[in-house]
Amino acid sequence: MIEGTRALHMSRIGTILGAAALTVLTIPANAHAAAVACGGGVSTGRVAVNGCISAQRGKEGRVYTREITAYIKARNTGPRAVNVSYEAFFRVVDGGYWVKLGSGRTYIPAGGTVEPTEVGASTRVCAPGVKVEIRVHARADGGAWSGWSTAGTAQCQT
Repeated sequence: MIEGTRALHMSRIGTILGAAALTVLTIPANAHAAAVACGGGVSTGRVAVNGCISAQRGKEGRVYTREITAYIKARNTGPRAVNVSYEAFFRVVDGGYWVKLGSGRTYIPAGGTVEPTEVGASTRVCAPGVKVEIRVHARADGGAWSGWSTAGTAQCQT
C-alpha cells in the first residue's frame, strides 16, 4: 500500500514539474519576437502573476543591441471577473537601478488567463556578460499590490 501511494505521489510530482517546464518558455503571437521566458509566480488576492522577459537581437550601424521586453502573464483563480492593473520595471543587474518600462490594465474573466502581454521595452547596447532583469507586480481592483515577479536574461548570449 505504501509503494502504491509513493508511486502516485511521484507521478503527481512528475506531472507538476512537466507542466512547470512547459510554462517557463512561451512563444508570443508575434512571429518576429524572441522567445519569452517567465519567472516565478506571485499573487494578489485571487490573481496569480508572472513576470516574463524576451531579448531580441538587433543592430544599429556597427553596434549590436538587444530589445529587452517585459511581459505580464496573469490568471484569475476566482469565480468572478476582475480588472487588474500592472507595472513593469527593468535594470542591468550589476550596478543598475530600476527604471519603469510601462504599466497597463486588463480585464480577466473568471477562471481566465492573460497570456504574456507586452508591458514595455528598452533597447540596450549589447556587451558580453551583461545580465538584465525585469520585475512586474499587479493589483486587482480594490486589492493590494502583489509581490514582485522577476525574470532575467544574459543580454548577449544566443
